[in-house]
Amino acid sequence: MSSNLEYYKVFYYVGQLGSITLAAEKLCISQPAVSQAIRQLELSVDAKLFIRTSKGVRLTREGELLYSYVKSGLDDIWYGENMLRRMQDLDTGEVRIGASDMTLQFYLLPFLERFHEKYPKVKVTVSNGPTPETLGFLSHGTIDFGVVSSPVDARPEVSVTEVKKIRNIFVAGEQFKHLKGKRLEYGILKELPCIFLEKNTSTRRFMDDYLEKLGIVVEPEFELATSDMIVQFAMRNLGIGCVMSEFAEKEIEAGHLFELEFKQGMPERSFCIITDRKNPMSPAGGRLLELLMEKPEKSMI
Repeated sequence: MSSNLEYYKVFYYVGQLGSITLAAEKLCISQPAVSQAIRQLELSVDAKLFIRTSKGVRLTREGELLYSYVKSGLDDIWYGENMLRRMQDLDTGEVRIGASDMTLQFYLLPFLERFHEKYPKVKVTVSNGPTPETLGFLSHGTIDFGVVSSPVDARPEVSVTEVKKIRNIFVAGEQFKHLKGKRLEYGILKELPCIFLEKNTSTRRFMDDYLEKLGIVVEPEFELATSDMIVQFAMRNLGIGCVMSEFAEKEIEAGHLFELEFKQGMPERSFCIITDRKNPMSPAGGRLLELLMEKPEKSMI
């Protein structure tokens, strides 16, 4: 831009109001300052922009052409400033979150409900995926933060905070009732049809790592994408399912499934909030994060 933006602002108001006097009042500057700004702009663009009349000034043909572009540009700038203020005031804006079906359903959803009640005009976008995929979203800056389940293999610049303890359980249907109430060894899983999540999930990774430490490797009959489907398969007696306990809770209470008991309990794991120190967070994202972090269970990093 060859001319000072302030010159264009003065030009805009003189053209809009058709008066140097009124433009000076609008801008809270002197009339000579307005006249000087117009002269400087005319010199810069090498064109006469106004013609004096008995009632004030009017735009020349060159002035009308320039005015149409200046008006559009300044309108965009002022609109952008207004939208930025609204975003910072949470009158508008967007929160981008990464979450799995599990973390969304059993942790995040009540917080999103409260946040929406308080800030109904803020758009909430959830990128759905398992923990490794959510870490990728965070690395590329496509989400403000993520809610994942441990284990979390994160880069050094990622902060990981535990917010809720969870546990994996093995469940089965009526066909396997002979196992009910018995204190089992995990090795028995090698002799039974099993239904697990796919290997790209933290739930599967946690279970596999734990069993491997015990010297047990299980090849499941079924590998499914969601824990809800594992519950459905187990209810149809297709095998022993491994899910987070909340997924099977209702079906266990209803007597459609039962939890297998083992002599050695599988350790608990956690839902965690992940943020990236290198990526800026939107004002709305920061406010939702404050809501989630009101009572964090434990800071890991």
